[in-house]
Amino acid sequence: MKYQYRVQGVDYEVDIKEIEGNIARVSVNGADFEVELQTPVKSVKKTVVIAAPKPVDNHANDGLVDMKRDTGARQSAPISGTPVLAPLPGTVTAIKIRMGQAVRKGDTVVVLEAMKMQNNIEAEADGVITSIPVAEGEAVMEGNVLVTIG
Repeated sequence: MKYQYRVQGVDYEVDIKEIEGNIARVSVNGADFEVELQTPVKSVKKTVVIAAPKPVDNHANDGLVDMKRDTGARQSAPISGTPVLAPLPGTVTAIKIRMGQAVRKGDTVVVLEAMKMQNNIEAEADGVITSIPVAEGEAVMEGNVLVTIG
């Protein structure tokens, strides 16, 4: 994945070639580096629990499907719309929007820390926030949905 950064007025092109454990292989303006991360990047694991079926109580069913992952992310049901994906692995340090908020293309929706850099993640379309399946402090992998814009 290639990214453009500007640090103190200097432009950098960063190409993240591979991340394995706590070692990232990157190219910065064509120069290759191995970067040691303080915390290894964890892959998202799914836990499957097999249990006996429970009796159905039609009065208690509110129609929502619980889709919790072991990362603590929350989403009540599959949401259609434009997903905003994490461009690289990192930690969500700030969520700048709330459910139902109208956003415009280019608005910052999430701040993601990756390799000691704060990355503003922007809305990719105009619309209304329909889901926020991540929480502040949560580690995410490249390609994880950060928010959905409907």
